Amino acid sequence: MKSSGRLESPPWANDAAVRTLFDVLGPAGITARFVGGWVRDAVRGAPLRGEPDLAVDRPPETLMEVLEAARLKVVPTGLKHGTVTAVIAGRPFELTTLRRDVETDGRHAVVAYTDDWLEDASRRDFTFNALYADPDGTLYDPFDGRADLAAAHVRFIGDADQRIAEDRLRILRFFRFHAWYGKPPFDSDGFMACRRNAGGLRGLSGERVRNEFLRLLEAPAPADTVGAMREAAILDHWLPECIGVAKLRALIAREDEPASVRRLASLLSPDADATAIGKRLRLSTQQALRLEVMLAADPVIDVAGGPKAWRAQIYALGGNLYADRLLLATEAPGDWRGALAMARDWTPPELPVSGGDALKLGLKPGPKVGSLIEAVERWWIDGDFAADRAACLAELERRVRAAP
Repeated sequence: MKSSGRLESPPWANDAAVRTLFDVLGPAGITARFVGGWVRDAVRGAPLRGEPDLAVDRPPETLMEVLEAARLKVVPTGLKHGTVTAVIAGRPFELTTLRRDVETDGRHAVVAYTDDWLEDASRRDFTFNALYADPDGTLYDPFDGRADLAAAHVRFIGDADQRIAEDRLRILRFFRFHAWYGKPPFDSDGFMACRRNAGGLRGLSGERVRNEFLRLLEAPAPADTVGAMREAAILDHWLPECIGVAKLRALIAREDEPASVRRLASLLSPDADATAIGKRLRLSTQQALRLEVMLAADPVIDVAGGPKAWRAQIYALGGNLYADRLLLATEAPGDWRGALAMARDWTPPELPVSGGDALKLGLKPGPKVGSLIEAVERWWIDGDFAADRAACLAELERRVRAAP
């Protein structure tokens, strides 16, 4: 594969861990090149994101022998697919042997190793994902991916329907990469192929779909892309609850910290079943709970009530969940910026009394103790958390004496 230009001062040039890796591989006769995200970022002149991926022209067993002989930590992260991970100075470098597809079924591929760089490039999905770079910045671009990246054009390598037939997840990847790197209009061949093959997404795992869709939602401005996906029936199976992107646009305009699960919530109807969506997309327990709180009807966020109301709701929900609900309440009147700042900066206090204090006043363990503590807590909250322990104890004692 011929070189296609060069990066001046590649961003990894002064990276000591990178030098260590290539100082080990080069003398062993192993050619390694960066591929994927780091190369895209370098070509765009953007900061490098994520961990580096490298393609190598030797099988994983050889890689492991060479790396271990150099006393580098090696993790066999995906031997079945030709991948090992070298850990240098605590940082992972994923190395994958050049491959060609032997058999594909739309979900998984049986691969064979090769030493042909063009053959490896030809099995990749999009043109700018087949960009390779040597450590000195020499670029290899067999499908004009650099030009597509400059034009913000997401284009399949070869026949789009064939690429999708090999792995149906590429439908979601097409839209994810468009959200991150593309601009209108979509590549017509790719878009229509995705539309034609949308039904094939049903056979994918929830984990794979979740990972792609949440990464799509992390893009700076994904609303147009999600809207196009909805119109093209891409979301019909995995997210039929999607009602449009108007609320997503409003959310992005006001959010201080992007959050993919919050953005997911903005796409859903108020009566959407968060539990069912969590199970379908295999959300983590924490993600599913967060989604459930964001979609709940109560409490209605009281922005207009001012700082006292804000503190009461932050106390009830916690700062992060309150911020989620507040940011999604795009039609609520009031100083939402002030409320959001409080959610980020104010730490709710702990109730100064407990059930043990009630027992010391002569009550026996039971439901009555809990009811009294809850009543004192409501009184304390109504007073905007001003009462200290002495005042709360006095209120508890008063209620104990007044209780029948």
